Amino acid sequence: MTFIQNLTPGDRVEEFYLLQGAYTKQTASGKPFLSLVLADASGTIEGKVWDYTGPVTPADAGAVVKVRGTVSEFRGAPQLTADRIRLAQEGDAYDLNDLVPTAPIDPEAEWAEVQKLVDSIADPDYAAVCREMLRRYGERFRVLPAAKSVHHGFLNGLLMHTCAMLRTADFLAAQYPEVVDRSLLLAGTLLHDFAKAEEFTTSPLGLVTDYSVKGQLLGHLVMGAQEAARAAEATGMPEEKSVLLQHLILSHHGEPEFGAAVRPLCAESELLSCIDAMDSRMEIYRESFQETPVGEFSKRIFALDRRIYHHA
Repeated sequence: MTFIQNLTPGDRVEEFYLLQGAYTKQTASGKPFLSLVLADASGTIEGKVWDYTGPVTPADAGAVVKVRGTVSEFRGAPQLTADRIRLAQEGDAYDLNDLVPTAPIDPEAEWAEVQKLVDSIADPDYAAVCREMLRRYGERFRVLPAAKSVHHGFLNGLLMHTCAMLRTADFLAAQYPEVVDRSLLLAGTLLHDFAKAEEFTTSPLGLVTDYSVKGQLLGHLVMGAQEAARAAEATGMPEEKSVLLQHLILSHHGEPEFGAAVRPLCAESELLSCIDAMDSRMEIYRESFQETPVGEFSKRIFALDRRIYHHA
């Protein structure tokens, strides 16, 4: 297996990869081509198939494909120009563990830590809602990626992201005990992205391929607040607590320009938006460092709107 992270310009490859994305486009002269994002457990690479009319299409995103081609360099990053591409067939020999990226965590240990932190929530109303939401969404929460591509876009990514945020929330609540309701902060942190289970559509391998109709029309903040409200009603939570919990979910992106439905208006929502931004950005750095040699700048990162430096 030739892993993507080991590819260099000039390499000839004939391997199986995960088709993370496929886009039909045209050159300036009107000739069709296929733009690809290929992935394996080590990373991703962009690719092109020139003068291409099929059979692989954008609808095949999330499938395994066999690719033969040559690695070149485009704008400072490796790019694969494919001579041939086809969908994997029955009888093809490849190992899914080599192709499907997973979080660099022990999922059982992280899941146990999430449950331990939920058990530590002192307020019985917030604890009850958290347990109810874990009952409803726990299995999907454990395996779902946290995003399609920006950060934590791999299996168990949402678990990794949320558990890291819960640790930070627990720490910060202890730093500001006179300002922060720890129970509310931990509950909002746990539930802030639960509705991604409904926002995403996933491939048979469990990776995010697109956004659902509800995901596009409502988004995970609105759907998450709705689900939290239903769970709050089912567990008998007082209305004010339910509204506060919904507020944390609706405001955790910080500003409307970043997708927040409302701005943070209490200490816990302020902290949650900071914690979410911090963890997502640090993961963007971690993933970028895997593809950027020490002493060099990364390619431009869309989510940060800049390149970053990988220092020694």
